[in-house]
Amino acid sequence: MEQPLELESDDDLTDSEESVYSGLEDSGSDSTNSSAGEEEEDEEEREEHGNGAAPEVKGAPRKSKALGADPPPKDSEGLSVPDEYEEDSSDEEDIRNTVGNIPMEWYQDFPHIGYDLEGKRIYKPIRNKDELDKFLEKMENPDYWRTVQDKMTGADIKLTDEQVDLVHRLQKGQFGDVHFNPYEPAIDFFTHEVMIHPVTNRPADKRSFIPSLIEKEKVSKLVHAIKMGWIKPRKPKEDTPTYYDLWAHEDPNSILGRHKMHVPAPKMKLPGHEESYNPPPEYLLSEEEKLAWEQQEPAERRLNFVPQQYRCLRAVPAYPRFIHERFERCLDLYLCPRQRKMRVNVDPEDLIPKLPKPRDLQPFPTTQALVYRGHSSLVRCLSVSPSGQWLASGSDDGTVRFWEVCTARCMKTLPVGGVVKSIAWNPNPTVCLVAICVEQSVLLVNPCLGDKLLYGATDQVLESYVPPEEERVQPVQWVTATSEEHSRGIRLTVQHSKALKQVTWHGKGDYFATVVADNSNMQVLIHQTSKRWSQNPFRKSKGLVQCVLFHPIRPYFFVATQRYVRVYNLLKQELTKKLMANCKWVSSMAIHPAGDNVICGSYDSKLAWFDLDLSTRPYQLLRHHRKALRSVAFHKHYPLFASGSDDGTVIVCHGMVYNDLLQNPLLVPVKVLKGHALTLDLGVLDVIFHPTQPWVFSSGADGTVRLYT
Repeated sequence: MEQPLELESDDDLTDSEESVYSGLEDSGSDSTNSSAGEEEEDEEEREEHGNGAAPEVKGAPRKSKALGADPPPKDSEGLSVPDEYEEDSSDEEDIRNTVGNIPMEWYQDFPHIGYDLEGKRIYKPIRNKDELDKFLEKMENPDYWRTVQDKMTGADIKLTDEQVDLVHRLQKGQFGDVHFNPYEPAIDFFTHEVMIHPVTNRPADKRSFIPSLIEKEKVSKLVHAIKMGWIKPRKPKEDTPTYYDLWAHEDPNSILGRHKMHVPAPKMKLPGHEESYNPPPEYLLSEEEKLAWEQQEPAERRLNFVPQQYRCLRAVPAYPRFIHERFERCLDLYLCPRQRKMRVNVDPEDLIPKLPKPRDLQPFPTTQALVYRGHSSLVRCLSVSPSGQWLASGSDDGTVRFWEVCTARCMKTLPVGGVVKSIAWNPNPTVCLVAICVEQSVLLVNPCLGDKLLYGATDQVLESYVPPEEERVQPVQWVTATSEEHSRGIRLTVQHSKALKQVTWHGKGDYFATVVADNSNMQVLIHQTSKRWSQNPFRKSKGLVQCVLFHPIRPYFFVATQRYVRVYNLLKQELTKKLMANCKWVSSMAIHPAGDNVICGSYDSKLAWFDLDLSTRPYQLLRHHRKALRSVAFHKHYPLFASGSDDGTVIVCHGMVYNDLLQNPLLVPVKVLKGHALTLDLGVLDVIFHPTQPWVFSSGADGTVRLYT
């Protein structure tokens, strides 16, 4: 809403009236007759706006002192308007702008703002007030807030109180007239009372009697569309409720029938002869049968009622259990969960992974060939010479026996005076030396078997040792054998402070490592035979060490504790990997000859295969044994590994490792080898492969060593 303007005269002019009294008709631009109608309309408009309230003004207000000196006539009858200049005095200045109803922006680049009645330019008032002057005027002039600028003349005009009130009313969305009541009672023409006279007496149009061509065309189009089937008539809604019959055969197209998991309720048995009111005599129960029926449990009764005979249908009484039975039936129907079990039609064969057949993976040991008998107690450990000709076995009977592999003949028996916990033949084929763990010592024994030059050269190497000038502090003592021990084959004794668990050689055959049954940092020691020098590689203990192994190619050292296998770099002297075995207690460990895969056996009957390039967690966990695993072994040349367990079996598996890093190892169990008898709940204690042939040796708690080929 535009701002109404303040005029100093008693009566205000509307915008339209101003144009009437602006003298335009005198200027000859408009005829008197044409403006007469406008004058009448303007008068009406002015009266509608109410008493003394300023009307809504188009454009900005305009006013000068001379402008409103005389009020315009209020002619309610719309008669001719007297000349407004009749009483004008000549000294009053009238700067009425005559440019008409045009946008005032057109004059913004000109110094004048329009033309007065003489056609002279009306110049814009000089406005060179800066912001400070405006601010001072705003502070000093009390009427500054009610002053507006007339866009037509550029003059400042002060609004009257009535005009300010009108602005406020219009801003609040109220009517401009103060005395107008918007809530006057409405008079409804069309009431329920039938009137005698019509509301309007206008005669009906002629067009209401002539049929409409446009409507005819529309109807013909609709008829055509209905004929063509483009418009389907609306189906009336069926208000009849739908009832579901639980007992009926379900329509497969119904909602419940289409539902996949829906199982229809089982139908009740139809009544037979027993339910008849006059059953055949063979259906009626005798006294004994009635007595037996009453003594039976309700769930065991064949019928839940006693058949009875009545002479006619009218004599049949009401069935006493009717409501009870109906209620139970309803409970059965909606409380019994009926669900179809989704059976997946999968062939069980498809679920088994596609593994090659064992006969395609030959050769591997399949049958027991030889039994090496002679030990009187359980045989804990085995070792085969690098040539594969001789086999050494250590037992709890305090002896180490050396056997010829092909004949199972015991070549030599070495009493060592204690339980043999571990035995390891030196892998170097130019050395004939066996390390034996007995209680707190490691015996280095030359068994003097096979090639005389070979075992003679071994003795020469050991005797050529020159002790250093100053004695070095060592964690163990190296003791040369006495002449009596020398005759038995013992060459050196490495004495430890605690009982030993394991001994293992490095691939070159000069170094060997031992594990002590102790929880200190002295658990693992590494010894050098040629220099008779021992060292402790670890500063602190990482837990109870179960077994250790040297990497077959690289300078890595594997240490297995109860749950982890740590891989150390001996050159850099740092931990490189920590493998999580995912089992409770690691019992044994073996490294693939290529060195990238490790297997661990555990006392909770799992075998974990680690791919060192893949992850620190097991690539696969094999649970083939029913009892604790005691030993695991890899074959040096064939893709085979074996595990021995307390269930008395040796399981041989095909373990193919591919050179392609993208291809995972192929693990296939190929044979279960049985033969060992369980003794004291112990079965197979050690397994080891022949170095060249696909044969496996196993030692058991029954005191025997068996060869499977």
